[in-house]
Amino acid sequence: MRLLLLGGTDFAGRAVAEGAVARGWDVTVFHRGEHPAPPGVHVRHGDRTREDGLAALATGEWDAVVDTWSGAPTVVRDAAALLAGRAGRHAFVSSRSVYAWPAPAGLDEFGPSADGDPDAEATDFAADKRGSELAVLRAFGAERTLLVRPGLILGPRENAGRLPWWLARIARGGEIPAPGPRDTPLQYIDVRDLATWLLDALESALHGPYNLVSQPGHTTIGELLDTCVRVTGAAAELRWTSPEAIAAAGVSPWTDLPIWAPPGTDFHAAIHAGDVTRAHATGLHCRPVTETIEDTWTWQQSVPEPELHLAAGLTAQAEATLVGGRP
Repeated sequence: MRLLLLGGTDFAGRAVAEGAVARGWDVTVFHRGEHPAPPGVHVRHGDRTREDGLAALATGEWDAVVDTWSGAPTVVRDAAALLAGRAGRHAFVSSRSVYAWPAPAGLDEFGPSADGDPDAEATDFAADKRGSELAVLRAFGAERTLLVRPGLILGPRENAGRLPWWLARIARGGEIPAPGPRDTPLQYIDVRDLATWLLDALESALHGPYNLVSQPGHTTIGELLDTCVRVTGAAAELRWTSPEAIAAAGVSPWTDLPIWAPPGTDFHAAIHAGDVTRAHATGLHCRPVTETIEDTWTWQQSVPEPELHLAAGLTAQAEATLVGGRP
């Protein structure tokens, strides 16, 4: 298969490129040159945000194009319009954030969505992703468009820094506030499993929207953090802290405590309890959390910490408050 990747050098795009090369596909990566392209691909350079930034794509034909853009829908619109007559199918890596907030537990792909405009400049993440979906649908039509909607994405090269923040903090050791309860269920996808499913879906000519994450409860916050302690070999002590104590300390879920959301809340339902029946019925496989953490830690140790783009995480003051004031 001849595949064009718009992006393809960082995290999700790179995983797709590497997976396609491993299958023997003919892969072209179009990017700005900010990161090295993966081995085995053809490279075309351009900045999609600039006038005439798509000039390098004026010629060529592909069986499929994959776009991972997360900004202004106009950028996706212009590329899709240019390629619609020369690419067979379009897979847009969107997000479960496209659903109207807060998305209730068990929401499938056909629930209400955020407002999006394919002709809009950048506004906010949800509207941008939804507008980009609409831009691809307008150019390629429903039968040629695959809308991939992951939630939380983890794995090697993670550029949001959520799992890497926990690994880095735990590796330093000491007492660490751990957001409870331990059995709080999590839902996510390893970036390599995302790539495998997406490439399979292109081969099978799937179309339409798919929530692409694990089953709810694929792991728990307890299993995830315990595994981080084991994998890093750190002298760390997790101090389990109740959601009530976390809220009382003014600590924010997800941002101050990456990955975690308090169970029983709209936030947890929206992040960690989506319906994934469609994707799993088509063969989505999600590897064990231990493999994701081990491989992320191996990669993370090869990268200088200033280059990891770690999530904000807890401040030292917030840590001291939670450890000292735990129930």
